[in-house]
Amino acid sequence: MTRIRVLVAEDQAAVRQGLVLILRSAPDIEVAGEAGDGEEAVRLARELRPDLVLMDLQMPRLDGVAATGRITGEGLAEVLVLTTFDFDEYVFGALRAGAGGFLLKDSEASALLDAVRTVAAGEGLIAPSVTRRLIAEFARSAPGGAQAPPAPGAARLASLTPREREVLARIGEGLSNAEIADRLHMAEATVKTHVSRVLHKLGLRSRVQAAILAQESGPTAG
Repeated sequence: MTRIRVLVAEDQAAVRQGLVLILRSAPDIEVAGEAGDGEEAVRLARELRPDLVLMDLQMPRLDGVAATGRITGEGLAEVLVLTTFDFDEYVFGALRAGAGGFLLKDSEASALLDAVRTVAAGEGLIAPSVTRRLIAEFARSAPGGAQAPPAPGAARLASLTPREREVLARIGEGLSNAEIADRLHMAEATVKTHVSRVLHKLGLRSRVQAAILAQESGPTAG
């Protein structure tokens, strides 16, 4: 079995140890390393090349938002951010910086493991209901200082094939790959290929950014 290699970035030692214990309880997950601040998280991500970084948002030296931007910008790993409060400015900033999803720190152990598996697989946010709420929040307004994904422009959207535009629209609805496959009557593996091409063509770092862009583009995305 191929295990998901996770780098845990959390400045509070007790919390970090608890996360590590939970992750090590799953046979399909391996703890590749631990970081106590954002700078160390970026350095270890470059060195260890984990599949996913479990990132606390409020850390010394370099905060989780900035660290997320560096890690996703260099294509080092998927990022799942940990937060105390959902939908605060740090969450918005991290998702716009390329994080694949977020999880509340007080979530159950099973939810943490499921979230790691989901984001590591490139599925974006943990649940469609959360995705839709978050996208609606982005569509209304972005908090000051949050970095928006690149504006697509008509020419860039036009670079997508009709099928890729359909997939982008379904991402904007908060659907998972399996749900898109069912809706568009195609294999899930084919959907994954389309999603990868959409991200590449539009210069986006994550599925979440694609969902935001689809919502902001409106009917032109579909």
